[in-house]
Amino acid sequence: MEKIKKLFIVCGEPSGDLLAGDLAQEIKKLDPTIQIAGVGGAFLKKSGTEIFYDIKELSVMGFFDVLKKLPRFFGLKQLILRKINTDKPDAIIFVDFSGFNLRLAKAINKRIPTIYYVSPQVWASRENRVNCIRDYISKMIVLFKFEEEFYKKHGIKVHCVGHPLISLVHSNADKQELLKNLQVNPPQKVIALLPGSRKQEIRILLPLMLKTAQLINKNIPDTQFIIAKSPNLDTRIYQDECKKYNLNLKIIDGKTYDCLNIADFCLVCSGTATLETAIMEKPFVIVYKMNLFNYLLYRPQVKIPCIGIINIVAGRKIVPEYIQFNARPEMIARAALEFLQNPAQAKQMLEDLASVKLSLGIPGAAERAAKIILDFLKK
Repeated sequence: MEKIKKLFIVCGEPSGDLLAGDLAQEIKKLDPTIQIAGVGGAFLKKSGTEIFYDIKELSVMGFFDVLKKLPRFFGLKQLILRKINTDKPDAIIFVDFSGFNLRLAKAINKRIPTIYYVSPQVWASRENRVNCIRDYISKMIVLFKFEEEFYKKHGIKVHCVGHPLISLVHSNADKQELLKNLQVNPPQKVIALLPGSRKQEIRILLPLMLKTAQLINKNIPDTQFIIAKSPNLDTRIYQDECKKYNLNLKIIDGKTYDCLNIADFCLVCSGTATLETAIMEKPFVIVYKMNLFNYLLYRPQVKIPCIGIINIVAGRKIVPEYIQFNARPEMIARAALEFLQNPAQAKQMLEDLASVKLSLGIPGAAERAAKIILDFLKK
């Protein structure tokens, strides 16, 4: 009788949890006997994975946040290593979360096969980490063609499966029905604010976006603003900030794609949300700001001209980026008004976004990754 296979999955942030849950679901579809346990959140749990550590408090933003949470990270690493010794999984799958996962891979030191799904951004900064991947990762599965080319250039075998968000990002509801349910009036412009999924991002970016919203509202009165709230965070973090502003404003919990569906324009935190907005084909600008010390520490390490993944994939700046010192409400509002009041400009961006969306591959990326992983386990 064939031995039942066991897998561990480790992710650390909401965006990684979404992709990890999708992957685990596809693995279980292909092999219902497989046992999966891991570190994750609501999406991974929903896939039927046994969660032995919840990621709720793992997200970090910047050097000081990492320092504060070092004991937690160290404890988690020891927990996983102990569980590897006792549970003896056939392989471990790392999903993004590179600062932790690459150190964990090094500590595992080839005792079990290691699979990386959703590549660390070694092509953007700290390229020397590619040596750690070469030494300690058994199988590399990436989502973008340019990542495949990067790893091949470094002599690392790699599989590109396309981006799983192509299958995941959609709003099932009719737009008119959504407007009615969310009590949004169709004649007015609707602007969606996506300030991120970490507490620190909300505290820095939401006030910036709300000040921008005030300036937009001065020029286009009666504009309606909706905030796509991360389901992992407390509503009060949003409410405490929003009450300082006199705006037609709604906080929508856990329905990001519905928010994008009804939006005419979006202000989006740099990260996975930029891809989600692009896939929904909505015009937007990218906004990001961090603690000044963290910015001065990390900026010299970044070797690429754009930070928005959508611009990196496009190979040029198709979406305006307002980062750190340029992340000023008057500059962001000016750009938003240009798009809202200039249909030709918005049309050009939508054409560019459609082209990038096409380059992300066809639906079924998670299924293709699951097949690669199961074939690898058999060998």
